[in-house]
Amino acid sequence: MATLRQLRTRVASITNIQSVTNAMQLVAAARMRRAQEAIAAARPYSEQLDRVLQRLSGLESLSHPLMTERAVDRTALIVLTSDRGLCGSFNTNSCRHAFNAMSPDDGIIAVGRKGRSFFRNRDCEILNDYEDVFRDLSFASAITIAEDAVNRFLSGEVDRVMLIYNAFVSVAQQQPVSEQLLPIAPREGEATGVYLFEPSPEVLLETLVPRHVNFQVWRALLESNAGEQAARMRAMDNATKNAGDVIEELTREMNKERQSSITLELMDIIGGAEAVAQ
Repeated sequence: MATLRQLRTRVASITNIQSVTNAMQLVAAARMRRAQEAIAAARPYSEQLDRVLQRLSGLESLSHPLMTERAVDRTALIVLTSDRGLCGSFNTNSCRHAFNAMSPDDGIIAVGRKGRSFFRNRDCEILNDYEDVFRDLSFASAITIAEDAVNRFLSGEVDRVMLIYNAFVSVAQQQPVSEQLLPIAPREGEATGVYLFEPSPEVLLETLVPRHVNFQVWRALLESNAGEQAARMRAMDNATKNAGDVIEELTREMNKERQSSITLELMDIIGGAEAVAQ
């Protein structure tokens, strides 16, 4: 059984850990709110851009290399994970989702240290990796990742590019999703009609297709960032509560040990007094 001094040391150390986890929870909550605001701000532009592109894709006279379907022999999977841990099963869920979906010939474009380590330990081919993207998240990072994927697709190195990340559903839920980034596939059931385009449809298509790819990657980065902060906030909240439970249990044990020590001291005093009286 632990001594009273050991119990006090453990209570003090766990109290310090509880202070750290509580601070990390507050920081993650603040970052998550900012990430949610960024998603809400980007959503109208994304919807309008997608709507215009779908209308252009409905014109049979137009075509674009990034919208041309071909036989799929090799796929590149862009897997978004975090660079740090302490966020529960956030990284594991997206990595396992990608690992189960990939074929032996597929390659990985890892965004985040956790994803790179996961696939490297399983001897998967890492086509490229990006670190510290979420430390200072910017649209330039999305452009860099998207251009890498576009170049590999246009050169014929890969025939399809998939985007795998944790979509932010709510604070308590982040859902791993897999979306086809390239080639851009038209939506089924999209209404077609007669539209007037200014400038010409060809110029619009040449301008909007790369922008659409860049923005799809940017939206996935925003979703993954919000999901990471939500997962870390929930994990730190659970850690803070668990630390409180351990402190409470140790305090009870410490009180019992102290009471036992006092009882032994009293028994020694009484025994000594009786010995003197006799």
